[in-house]
Amino acid sequence: MSDKQRVIQQIHNVFDHNVHPGAGFLQGSYEGCEPGEVVEPFEGQADWRTVPAEMLDANYTALSFFSEAGLRFFLPAYLVADLNDQLLTADPLFQLTGGFHVTTVEVPMGEHQFQRSVGGSELLNPRRYGAMTHTDYARYRLSIFTREEAQAIVAYLEFKRDNDEYQIHTKSINASLEQFWEYRAANAPPRDSLIQHLVAEGQYIASLGGNVCDGP
Repeated sequence: MSDKQRVIQQIHNVFDHNVHPGAGFLQGSYEGCEPGEVVEPFEGQADWRTVPAEMLDANYTALSFFSEAGLRFFLPAYLVADLNDQLLTADPLFQLTGGFHVTTVEVPMGEHQFQRSVGGSELLNPRRYGAMTHTDYARYRLSIFTREEAQAIVAYLEFKRDNDEYQIHTKSINASLEQFWEYRAANAPPRDSLIQHLVAEGQYIASLGGNVCDGP
């Protein structure tokens, strides 16, 4: 089995058991028309393994507009398609690394030269998010993955880095591994703890019976 196939198999091993969150819980952003338009095609896709790569590419911005539950369920479809070189537009690698590495570009405007920086410790949008940085948001957004899922993501990131012939993404991948993913893969709650929590919550809710909403 090749290194690529081992990573793909690891992704399947940890993500195959996840359950579609339901149509009402897929969309995370409701600003404008685009979020609904790109997320809607995924509502009836109960098995991420059967989503065509063409559909993933056509709705590549869904990675930014999914709810956390939607991202957790459909990210592996993008990862596997990427490893199989089936994506032309969608970029799951950026979703996993972009928040941890500062990228700066020079923008000439007339007589002035502006520096524009995004990612890492740069502020996200002070008017809206105050002192939140890109890294702060990335940590929040990506903390949805269990320990086993984070380990599979680390395997994906390391494969992408080690096979990046021109080292275009090396810095961003290493930054994300060092600042987030390696720790997450070692310390995130394991899948069993999620299952135990859901069982306990189910027992608690069941014990409440119908008394909570009953009127006098």
